[in-house]
Amino acid sequence: MKGRSVFMKRVSRQKELIIMTIPLIIYVFIFSYLPLRGWVMAFQRFRPGLAVQPWVGLYNFTFLFTDPRFFEATRNTLVMGVYNLALGTITAIVLALLINEIQFSIFKRVVQTISYLPHFLSWVIAVSLIGDFLSSTGILNQALMLFGFIDEPIIFLANRNQFWHIAAWSNVWKNVGWSTIIYLAAITSINPEEYESAELDGAGRFAKMRHITLPGIKSTILVLLIMSVGWVLNIGFELPFLMMNDLTRPVAETIDIYVIRYGINIGNFSLATAAGMFRTVVSIVLITAANQLSKGLAKESLV
Repeated sequence: MKGRSVFMKRVSRQKELIIMTIPLIIYVFIFSYLPLRGWVMAFQRFRPGLAVQPWVGLYNFTFLFTDPRFFEATRNTLVMGVYNLALGTITAIVLALLINEIQFSIFKRVVQTISYLPHFLSWVIAVSLIGDFLSSTGILNQALMLFGFIDEPIIFLANRNQFWHIAAWSNVWKNVGWSTIIYLAAITSINPEEYESAELDGAGRFAKMRHITLPGIKSTILVLLIMSVGWVLNIGFELPFLMMNDLTRPVAETIDIYVIRYGINIGNFSLATAAGMFRTVVSIVLITAANQLSKGLAKESLV
């Protein structure tokens, strides 16, 4: 009874917050949990319009795990996801540290605005700009030839060995500014007296970054990193699809593209559902493992 009384007192003190979260809970339930009923299609040979769908057990999963194209798509998705995660996290932290050190407020706001702008471009426009930049007559090739690094233009977007690098850096260019917002907010919560004490001890800017700023935002970095690990296989459909061509298809086709091409486009909704289930389960395993690893090593976790 005592425990129940304490619980009810906590609920009473936070009833406004609880009421505010009810619409969000309803929204998540309707759009995130009710659709999970569709997962039953992964165990059927689903055909729209039929009253009774034939059951096939694990046939769709067996087909996936024996299909070389699915293994290729999973490899591409995992490599690009890890590449984006590592590069995106490092560049966002570095940019946040550098922006924080800008003393001239007007210039600081200009830099922040410029870094945010690409995030609001659609991937169609972004890939078009990237294609112009990397084309045989683009700025990059012209600059490399001008300074004598190459004798003839390089067709970057037709090179399989360069595709993952181009995709990762394109993602950084588009999203790094937006990703710095939370890190900059975390930096503002650090006690200014710590910087003042470090200055009195003769610490320079880089020393303050290393010994004060980075430790001050360590928990934020770990939490965001754990959350990002769960999205390693959800790298998005637009960038690889728009940048892909016949020459780079073996390294550009992701799970999303596989689902569209070999599932939805030919009406094989059961196979598409099975691939989606596989990705979801792997994401849950990854985020759980990352959370436990962080809890054990750094004493930081989501829950």
